[in-house]
Amino acid sequence: MSSPAANIATAISTPTLDSESPALLQSITSHGGYAFTRMATLAAAGDQRAAEAACEMAWEQLHSGPWHSVLPVWRDAYSVACLHVAKFHFSNGEFRDALRSLDMGIIMGGPLLRKDLDSAIEVVLAAKSRHYHNGVADDDKEGHGEAGSRLLVSPQELDKSEVLRILPIRSLSSKIVGKRSALSLEAFLCEYFLSGSPVIITDCMAHWPARIRWNDMDYLRRIAGDRTVPVEFSGNLVEQWNPSPGNRILNDHNGKKLQIFPLTDESFRERCSWVGKNYLCSEWKQELVTFSEFLERVQSTGCSSKAPTYLAQHQLFDQINDLRKDISIPDYCCAGGGELRSLNAWFGPAGTVTPLHHDPHHNILAQVVGKKYVRLYSATYSEELYPYSETMLYNSSQVDLDNIDEVEFPKVRDLEFIDCILEEGEMLYIPPKWWHYVRSLTTSFSVSYWWSTDSGSSM
Repeated sequence: MSSPAANIATAISTPTLDSESPALLQSITSHGGYAFTRMATLAAAGDQRAAEAACEMAWEQLHSGPWHSVLPVWRDAYSVACLHVAKFHFSNGEFRDALRSLDMGIIMGGPLLRKDLDSAIEVVLAAKSRHYHNGVADDDKEGHGEAGSRLLVSPQELDKSEVLRILPIRSLSSKIVGKRSALSLEAFLCEYFLSGSPVIITDCMAHWPARIRWNDMDYLRRIAGDRTVPVEFSGNLVEQWNPSPGNRILNDHNGKKLQIFPLTDESFRERCSWVGKNYLCSEWKQELVTFSEFLERVQSTGCSSKAPTYLAQHQLFDQINDLRKDISIPDYCCAGGGELRSLNAWFGPAGTVTPLHHDPHHNILAQVVGKKYVRLYSATYSEELYPYSETMLYNSSQVDLDNIDEVEFPKVRDLEFIDCILEEGEMLYIPPKWWHYVRSLTTSFSVSYWWSTDSGSSM
């Protein structure tokens, strides 16, 4: 029988790393990474401690300054180290630790070794499945009861009077967003896309496996429970804040350094569109957790909680392929002859709020599980909605719709808007530059499709 060390090279195949390693290590060395190169070489030869040391070295380089200033070669170096560490965990049968290392390589690393990371994840997941084929691991047994006992959201009718108590003033009292069923692509293009008008499409998601599967806690745990994801929250942490995008350091009260999650300047600007208020608030935090831990937080968070945990605007489906298979890209996203720019997940408990903002792209918000309230203001009202003057917050309003300061923002109170409660199975089309505010009324799992048009294409 071969030893674990002998299996390291064959357990997880890394063809890109194998072929690119000499040139990559030479490039890292040329940028001062002599120690990293030595540790990575030892790791490839079977030294687990060297692999862990290389991972720490690359991690420190990723956080030596603002994310946009990090040399791309160090992102690839981090992916190299994560692959080596994952190999050792995998050879020792430590599947969860291996998955975490690989996810960290995807989230924090560069693009060069992405295929190796993705294929390694498939190998680990397959091995984990085989390992538990004849029995479920102890920490996976919880909740496997009768069908329907582990629903993420139970069927319920909302009490409108109760809902209105938590919504901004004048909600559901004005014009409601129109709904269409069996809306053809041609009708969507002519009646809504070209005119820049919002619409709710009611029957376009019935065939998605996600409509059933994503409301099943056991399914979500089984498919994604051991995967690592970034979440936003207002938690019991002390934050050291560097105003440069992507340089956030979270400490616990013992001073131990936790995770730092990177944001490029572009993604920071986009994410400010939905958490603009939170980025200016000292209570806002980020953390990397397992999906199972996130699910537990979602279930334990009540509607009245002031600190909900939110998996927001994350490219979850690029990271976890099994969830991507549960949904489809709506044909409407082909309108205008453009291309899909972003496919993001929004998953959290009741009470999560997306502050008033607008986006540069066409947007279809697909409500897979739960219900959301959405308020929209026409792009023509930008001046009356008091956008921030700062460049990175230009698409975010200073107005807090949940507590409007009528002295500071006198134009907002009587401004015309349209709104709706977006139900499960419905899609909302939000045209570019339309201002929108979103509040989850229940635990909610949504998908947003952003696409841009090709100005050179013919309609």
